[in-house]
Amino acid sequence: MKAVATIQGNVIIADLEEPVDVPAGHVRIRTEYSAVSPGTEMTFIKRASDQPVVMGYSAVGVIEAVGERVSGLSVGQRVACYGAPYVRHAEVLTVPSNLTAAVPDGVDPEEAAFAGLGAIAIHALRVADLRFGESAVVVGLGILGQLIAQIAHAAAFPVAGFDLNPERVKEMREYIPHAFDSREQLEESIRRMTGGQGVDSVILCASGPGEELINASMGWIRDKGNIVIVGDLTTVYSREKMFVKEAQVLISRAGGPGRYDANYELENRDYPIGFVRWTEGRNVAEYIRLLAEGRISVRPLISHVVPVEQAAGAYERYGPGSTTLGTIFKYS
Repeated sequence: MKAVATIQGNVIIADLEEPVDVPAGHVRIRTEYSAVSPGTEMTFIKRASDQPVVMGYSAVGVIEAVGERVSGLSVGQRVACYGAPYVRHAEVLTVPSNLTAAVPDGVDPEEAAFAGLGAIAIHALRVADLRFGESAVVVGLGILGQLIAQIAHAAAFPVAGFDLNPERVKEMREYIPHAFDSREQLEESIRRMTGGQGVDSVILCASGPGEELINASMGWIRDKGNIVIVGDLTTVYSREKMFVKEAQVLISRAGGPGRYDANYELENRDYPIGFVRWTEGRNVAEYIRLLAEGRISVRPLISHVVPVEQAAGAYERYGPGSTTLGTIFKYS
């Protein structure tokens, strides 16, 4: 089967053996679409060694086989799925059922392919711990930042977006009224939006040196507000600015509780809902619900649909100043 891999800084189409066995608790999925996560995957490409690594972690497809101890899923059912190394840019996937969510009729599978990014966006908002009426600024309006801002808006949180790329800001204004490429305009909007108190949370989806951005965020939040780091930012900032606000600086890790826990993922042992309300699997399902109810729209964010055989060229569209948002690979 075909899979998208990176080796020595290059992207290749690898030919891998197709999985046959379906372990207990898993399902085998014939992939229809998989979504590119630009930040994570461009970093993988830059750091690639001389051993090929298959990329990707978010996809949608149709179940071909169901392992023992799987309930609620059946052959022929379309599901979204999330989480490497089980979910990849590959034609066939063997995925723990905890990492899947049924995709109802009427939901565009191309939009459902972004379930992994959707779960990450939802978890970032959960880390921010916003309550009804509380406000946020989302910095960095790539595909992930756009999803976070849309979901925050759908939840009725007053939200503003900020990005230095005017094209991304223009696209964001299709969904939220407050999106800016000027820091001065953003800060004026924060004053108006919060009565001068500052927002409850700043969610940082940017990457690179973080000192200037985090210090600026300290000035945008209210007393005892928080800053949630989602992107690959360095975490150097002023203790004095943090002390003045008694601010919290938090890290949002992937799609929620269960991620990187082999008992939850590989062994398919779900956390009891009474103890862990929102797992990564439940966040995936919540993203699909938002699509099904029309509360968010990902279709306009899909810049390119690329046959998987042409995947290498897709990554060349990303880089400084890029206006490309969502890219998905299509499988025959």
